Amino acid sequence: MKAIILAGGLGTRLKPFTEVIPKPLLPIGESSVLEIQILSLKKHGIRDIIIATNHMADYVEAFLGNGDKYGVRLQFSKEREPLGTCGPVSLVREQMTEPFLLMNGDILTTLDFSKATAFGRTVGANLVVMTKEITVPFQFGKIISKGDFIIGVEEKPDLTLEILTGIYLLKPPVLSLIPDGMYYGMDSLIKDMIARNLKVARYPIREYWLDIGRMNDYEVAQEAYHEHFAGLKKPAEA
Repeated sequence: MKAIILAGGLGTRLKPFTEVIPKPLLPIGESSVLEIQILSLKKHGIRDIIIATNHMADYVEAFLGNGDKYGVRLQFSKEREPLGTCGPVSLVREQMTEPFLLMNGDILTTLDFSKATAFGRTVGANLVVMTKEITVPFQFGKIISKGDFIIGVEEKPDLTLEILTGIYLLKPPVLSLIPDGMYYGMDSLIKDMIARNLKVARYPIREYWLDIGRMNDYEVAQEAYHEHFAGLKKPAEA
């Protein structure tokens, strides 16, 4: 199975770090976000990986090389202009002849990719969205009312939401829905498929997952490295 990692984002919310280092290469412990992702995929037998680049593309390619040092095969696809979270797939459409993973280059997870892809191959849908249930604190007291009268109050209840995690399994029939050379997000693909009555499956992530989008998330990632990812080693370090 192949995987595409989207590594072209500007990382504006992580400035000033991302003014000199592309977000997917920001240091996490003794590694970087992209290296952890590559080694996590390799752990589950996924060794053919395409890195979709844009911002500081030459830096990313020079840093990672051809993948030999990670025990995988790396290819690089470069956007001329931003294509969103799904548009970059159109640049490598011809190569994706079997089900493949697509994931954002700014997330850390201990997801069992073997189980997730096994589910994705057998489920009756051409798109599988990996989801995560999160609990969000609510800052206001919730009023319970009946007509003109208040009959109860719940002080700052937590909200439980199921969210997109930035990890997807796509099958070749989906490729015909992705326009060439246009900005096209995964949210648009999901909505377009639902509008066409095409099934979209979900696979809940029970394992650790973190989106490194903001400065406080980056600080959390540093702490998570030693608990979840320090054991991932390059072949030369093993």
